[in-house]
Amino acid sequence: MTQIVLNGVYRGKIAQRFGMRTAMDKTSTEETIFLSKTGLEGDECAEQRFHGGPERALHQYPAEHYSYWLERFEIDVDWKPCGMGENMSSEGMLETNVCIGDQYQWGDAIIEVSQPRSPCFKLSKRWGIEDFAVTMQEISRCGWLYRVIKEGQVSVKQPVELIHRPDNAMTIKQVCDIYFGDPLNKEGLSLLLNQPHLSDSWRSKVEERLETGIVENWNFRLLGHA
Repeated sequence: MTQIVLNGVYRGKIAQRFGMRTAMDKTSTEETIFLSKTGLEGDECAEQRFHGGPERALHQYPAEHYSYWLERFEIDVDWKPCGMGENMSSEGMLETNVCIGDQYQWGDAIIEVSQPRSPCFKLSKRWGIEDFAVTMQEISRCGWLYRVIKEGQVSVKQPVELIHRPDNAMTIKQVCDIYFGDPLNKEGLSLLLNQPHLSDSWRSKVEERLETGIVENWNFRLLGHA
């Protein structure tokens, strides 16, 4: 992977959409905009407890996945970016070739992969598909999030270029397969703790599982109820 040309850059305001309060319904922009430690200028986040913040400043989602969802569900909806609420749309960057701790130069900014995106029930409401978020989690087609190492001006017209990959870096898919797919596997959890660039929130959950032998309740995040 050298330089990846982005298909789109998106930002949105909090609004009542899809029967809920969300900023998921974003619009594309070709402007040069400022990327701060907490995200793109003009982009908002409705649930700051679960989204946004310095370790979840940007969300990137592979454009290739939309054809998969179309084939899987065969329903008459507009499967296209930015339907997952992503800020960045791309082809060629996937959960299988993007790693935790990867640093990318994007315009004047430097961004670093911090964690997979944790699917939530709002995706199910957005698409009108029961358990869509559960399915996304099960197959690890969830995209990933970034922290901002260096703030700066960015644009869809500027490519994303990998400039550093840590030693022993795990792919997004490998992390998801353990964290979601085998969540009490001590060997796997230990591997996750050896990823120093994994977000603090994910690392703390891994530590809790190792200490207690219990997986945190995912029902509210995935289903919207306890």
